[in-house]
Amino acid sequence: MEKEIEKLTGKKGSLDWERDLVQKLAFAAIDEQRRYRRWSFIFKFLILVYLVAVLLLYAPIDWDSSAIQNKAHTALIDIDGVIMAKNGVSADDVVASLRKAFKDEQSKGIILRINSPGGSPVQTRYVYNEVNRLREKYKDRNIKVYAVIVDICASGGYYIASVADEIYADQASMIGSIGVLMDNFGFVETMKILGVERRLITAGEHKGLLDPFSPVDDGEVAHMKTLLADIHQQFINDVKKGRGERLKDDPSLFTGLVWSGQQSLDLGLIDGFGSSSYVAREIIGEENIVDYSPSTDLLERFAEKIGATTAQSLVEILGLDRLKLH
Repeated sequence: MEKEIEKLTGKKGSLDWERDLVQKLAFAAIDEQRRYRRWSFIFKFLILVYLVAVLLLYAPIDWDSSAIQNKAHTALIDIDGVIMAKNGVSADDVVASLRKAFKDEQSKGIILRINSPGGSPVQTRYVYNEVNRLREKYKDRNIKVYAVIVDICASGGYYIASVADEIYADQASMIGSIGVLMDNFGFVETMKILGVERRLITAGEHKGLLDPFSPVDDGEVAHMKTLLADIHQQFINDVKKGRGERLKDDPSLFTGLVWSGQQSLDLGLIDGFGSSSYVAREIIGEENIVDYSPSTDLLERFAEKIGATTAQSLVEILGLDRLKLH
């Protein structure tokens, strides 16, 4: 066979030559696969290093706070946002932080730093009642609770603040809104214009209470007003219990109005002006602050940061940051 190939090609050892070529091609393919795997591993490793670096950058460990936690300190708990069971500041999270702060023997005072427009009356009462329970449980240590208002402390936010021993704010803070509301829409006339017929089937005369597609029922409205009045009175009673004689005898206090920090001081809604660092340093006497606030999951915080960074990049790329409202 080899002689026949030699006659046709005029070359000796053509089979050896082809065999060598096949071997070289095979080894070249193997080398290529090895290089691919090697670079793939390096690339994945670099991506991992990058992600770890970003996580550390956006969620650094508070070494200072950790270092002073075993020393006398002021405990800080943030209540920032709408107070509700989910997708907001939940009572469960705040209560868990309160229990840790009260239990820590190095906590010499607790600050509730509040920046909230309010929220669920149930969630706020949970926090209000838990502060009173923990205060009684640890009464031998005489741990005082201070509320520090940032931008706004309205409705349920003030409900929680009123349980504090003292309340501090800024002169420009917005405070109050001691009231209860329930809002709704009515689409009855719109449905008439569109020619839409409402078909509501219920078991129970008032099961379709305040249905936005049905005419207003005066009896149902009257019932809901009594319900809101009952909750409002609970709110008023707890605020009076917390603030005591410091509240001025002003009929507008519980009408749902809001006031500035300066007006609130005159009305007895707050006790003075100051930030959380001021209260820790000058009132509690422990300027070292340890944050007991509920912390979100590390990956969740990372996702939020990445989302915010991406959005900001898009704004800059599209030039939206140069748009102004006049």
